[in-house]
Formats: sequence, structure tokens, C-alpha cells
Amino acid sequence: MRVLVVDDSVVFRSQISAALGGIPGVVVAGTAPNGSIALQKLSQLSVDLVTLDVEMPDQDGIQVLKEIRKAGFPVRVIMFSSQTSRGADKTLEALVSGADDFVAKPGGAGLTPENAPEVIRQALMPKVMQFMRESGAGASGFQGETAPTSASGSLFSVPSVSTSQVETRRPFATSQAPATVSQSRSVMLETFIPDVIVIASSTGGPAALDLVFSQIQGPVGVPILIAQHMPPVFTASLAKRLGDVTGIPSREAKNGEVLSANQIYVAPGDFHLSIEGIWPGIVKTKLDQAPQRNSVRPAADYLFEAAAKVFGRKCMGVVLTGMGEDGCVGAQAIKDAGGAIMIQNQESCVVFGMPGAVHRLGLFDGQGTPAEIGGCLKRMAWRNGKGG
Repeated sequence: MRVLVVDDSVVFRSQISAALGGIPGVVVAGTAPNGSIALQKLSQLSVDLVTLDVEMPDQDGIQVLKEIRKAGFPVRVIMFSSQTSRGADKTLEALVSGADDFVAKPGGAGLTPENAPEVIRQALMPKVMQFMRESGAGASGFQGETAPTSASGSLFSVPSVSTSQVETRRPFATSQAPATVSQSRSVMLETFIPDVIVIASSTGGPAALDLVFSQIQGPVGVPILIAQHMPPVFTASLAKRLGDVTGIPSREAKNGEVLSANQIYVAPGDFHLSIEGIWPGIVKTKLDQAPQRNSVRPAADYLFEAAAKVFGRKCMGVVLTGMGEDGCVGAQAIKDAGGAIMIQNQESCVVFGMPGAVHRLGLFDGQGTPAEIGGCLKRMAWRNGKGG
């Protein structure tokens, strides 16, 4: 994989280049101190991946990203962002505008010029390796696998398409009209009425969540809880953005608060979010810093398992784009309790890892694009008279 490193800081360009040089199969094709030079080099060099600083003096990273997408360069883009509220807000804007993922720039008293490349390498390696695997094996990472795709029309229509036919680039570059979710398995989504909605997402998740919630507009009669793999500060910005998009009150979850309808709760970065209590009755949020699960914290499996235990057959789980398998064990718990699971379909995912794991085990009741999933959730609220 050939990488172009774009950052106005010569120090960070050097550190990122050194970090990438320690990843097997990765070659630094070039560096650029600003957006204009980056765009020139993209037209001259063979590049598969761009690391792009969010904040630069001449053109910020979002402007450069939009130019990259407008020009049609077939590259993955990973944003580098400062760990500040401003940096987090701009990073979310970049992710919604077509970036594939992001890395928080390292900082803190323990960071030295000597260890910085290793810290950056540890953050970059899983993302780069995932993109390398996908570039050689299609959107799902499994050559020769067939996967159902969503279809407009019947909820029961589940056609198949080979991975060679699946478009793996720029799944969120254009708006998607709400349609229907292809349905499989046992729970009938057109009649399902949940009392809680829990959502898992990771790589590509902020853009997918944006599309889901753009369809839900207005009040809903159930609480919605989200485990998105993001560090602190970034999850607060995500919660605010979702509230702005949908008009539903949205915030980072706090420990011990009573779960309320028409409220979005986002797991804070570096905290697991779960729930405890008896339903119908009082249900409270629970935050903890138990060991990472699936190499992440927050982990969706904790949230899904707790929701299945408390809400049983009234639990609706959604697994969106993301690398790894977080949410798969939790999806099993929700299905075992009689609840329902929807997954994002393969061709609209940045990474099909998390929904793909659920798909391979047949633990889903329907699948579709983020906009289709949002439309389906909205119709669930409308059917029981709780929606706006």
C-alpha cells in the first residue's frame, strides 16, 4: 500500500512517515506540507492511502478532502486530528464528508520524539492493515463469498451478489433515499415494536449514524443507546452532532441516570456503557472501565448483552460499519432473548467487519443502507404511535 502523508508540521510528517515505515507492506510514496502540493502529488504519484491533517493553514483538511473526492482519486483517507473539541468537531465533519477513518494526534507528558513513531504506528496499523486486506479481497474481506444485498420493495426480498460486483469505494459520497430493509430470519421487522434501540458502530460509523438519524427526525418513544468506537472528546462531539441532525436530545451517557424515551445516549470514549434494572420499570445507565473487550472500550457487546437481559424481545439492535467483530456476541444475546437485529449491508460499509461477523452467523433479521435502516426505525416508532 502506497501512502501520501499530508501535514503542515515537518515533525509530524517525519513521525508519521517513520510509523508507516514500520508496517509490513506499506511504502511512503511521498509527503506534502499543504493541500495544494498534496493534490499535485496525487495526480503524479500512484497512491492508495492519504493521511491528512485536519487543521492546516492554507486549506484545512476538510477542504482538501472534498477536493480529493471531487477529483475522483481512488484513495482511502485517514484524518489526523488534535484531541480538542474543535479538532473533534472538524474530524466529524471530515468523516461525514468522505474520510474513511481518523487517528487522534498523540500528546501528553509521556510522549517523546523517540517513542512518537511507535505510538502513531500502534494507532495506524489496524486501520491500514484492514484497508490492505479489503483492497485484495473485496468489501467483506472474503474472496468468493456471496452476500445478500438490500432491495427496494419487499422486506422479504434477499437477492445475492458476488463480492466482485460490490462497489467498495466511497459508500457515503452521495445521499441515499430511504427505502426498505431486506429481511431474513425470524423477526418480522414490519410489525416489530421495540422499547429500546441499541447501535454498534466503528470505522465509518459517524457518517453512517448521520444517515441513519437524518431519517428519524423528530421525537421517538424509546431510548437509543450507541457504542461508537471513538476516544474521549470525540464522543461528546458525536453526541452533539446527532442531536443537531435529528432534533432528538442527545448527549454522552452519565453513570446511573434513569433511561428515558426520546433520548440518545452515546457511550463516552474509554468507558463501557451498559444498563441495569427491570423493564417495565426503572432502568439506569451504567458506565465502567472494565478491561477492553474485542480490543475496544466502549465495546458494543457489553451494551447489547445488557439490553437483551433487561428488555428481552423488545430490544432492537443495529450493527453498522466497523472493523473487527464487536457486537456479534451481543447480537446473539439479543436474538436469544427474542429481539431483532438489523445490519448495514456490505456495499454501503466502509468496513464490513462488524456487520459481516453477524451476517456470517445468520444473526440478523434485516439489512440495508444506513438511510434504509433509519427509515425502518422511524416506521417502527410511527407504527406504535410513539414517533413524531
